Amino acid sequence: PCSPPTQPLAVIETTGDTAFEDECEELHAALAAERDARETSAAVAAAAAAATAAPLGEAGAAAATAAAGAAAASAPAEDPNMTFIESPTIGTFYSKPKPDAPDFVKVGDTVTPDTIVCIVEAMKMFNEIPAGISGKIVECLVKNEEPVDNNKPLFKILKS
Repeated sequence: PCSPPTQPLAVIETTGDTAFEDECEELHAALAAERDARETSAAVAAAAAAATAAPLGEAGAAAATAAAGAAAASAPAEDPNMTFIESPTIGTFYSKPKPDAPDFVKVGDTVTPDTIVCIVEAMKMFNEIPAGISGKIVECLVKNEEPVDNNKPLFKILKS
């Protein structure tokens, strides 16, 4: 390793001791060789990827485009009336007011903007979360007692 000189610089200069400089040059050469090897590996990998893709040509590209289009067509179109109730804060999601109580809401329930849908606990503060919108609960996206982030979707809702 490249370590500081054991003698003052003035002594090194006057005595002509170049061991320190030689050691540093060796270290720099080794680091440069390692960097060059990494760059060569990356270039070889990129060339191999390009060679693999090249045989596809226009026909292969057209087939890939057609497959992507078919996948998009088979996916159900998202309903424009579908939206999400999101967590207003970071915390722990609770689907019920007490461990032995029923959930605030379940899939299929109709909610109004004032309906409390869950609690998000943050720093020992239990925040009741209102739906904020009228609609029907389609899916609960979070499990009870699961940590949630700010703006994490909690419920999928079909607006009414």
